[in-house]
Amino acid sequence: MLADIIDILICPHCGGDLRQNGASLICSNGHTANIARQGYVSLLGSHSGSHTADSAEMLAARDRVLGAGLFQPVADAIQKEIGDAGLEDVEGAVVDLGAGTGWYLAGVLEVHPDRIGLGVDNSKFAARRVARVHPRAGAIVADIWDEVPVKSGAAALIINVFSPRNGEEIERIRAEGGRLIVVTPTPDHLRELIQPFEMISVDPDKEARLEKTLVDAEESLSSGLVEWKMNLTPSEVADLVAMGPSAGRLDQARLAEQLAGLPERSEVTGSVQVWTR
Repeated sequence: MLADIIDILICPHCGGDLRQNGASLICSNGHTANIARQGYVSLLGSHSGSHTADSAEMLAARDRVLGAGLFQPVADAIQKEIGDAGLEDVEGAVVDLGAGTGWYLAGVLEVHPDRIGLGVDNSKFAARRVARVHPRAGAIVADIWDEVPVKSGAAALIINVFSPRNGEEIERIRAEGGRLIVVTPTPDHLRELIQPFEMISVDPDKEARLEKTLVDAEESLSSGLVEWKMNLTPSEVADLVAMGPSAGRLDQARLAEQLAGLPERSEVTGSVQVWTR
């Protein structure tokens, strides 16, 4: 793990600074976290919840979807917002809360060579991918709903794509002048697949709930709509169903039946709201 990444981490038990000691990170109070052979470290705190973590299968499906460029408009929107943010004079890392495969984080680091990046996810399978997604990226397993084991003011940029949000912790780790970019699906996102594949639909009150999850700050949230069309093969449809919280809702026999009934190509809508602060 990069020394610069370790420098922004804190002990999940006492909040003390961490330093590397062989294949472990330790704090002055003797708390120890082992660095996994895949390069990530688990910093789950004593109050971390039991929220369901993404499985290896879900992340493999997501990796295929993102690798095929199906969500490139989302990555492009994130890059645009960063370009408009004026972060040149703001020191700090890029922190991806709910990093998944780390694909969005890698994209940001690729065009910002002066930044290091940290991916935070409660799935060890996600952390394994993030740890190797970019030479300047590091990964930790941590519960976003708990206290995030990152130093206060360490993040010049926080990105949060289709993931839970902890408003108080976001504001604590965000540097003065730093920015937050949140991406959420709209009710139209993947609308052609929702009913036939029994996918979880987006709550129409999600926008109001987003506002409530982020604590009051001097800067207000602004947002923009990003919509695009995807021309998908049946296997790509299967990956879209398998990569998110709807995975496993449809039994395998019914899933196979639905996929067999699809044409060679299916047009599917992508629709997200990009929020910035």
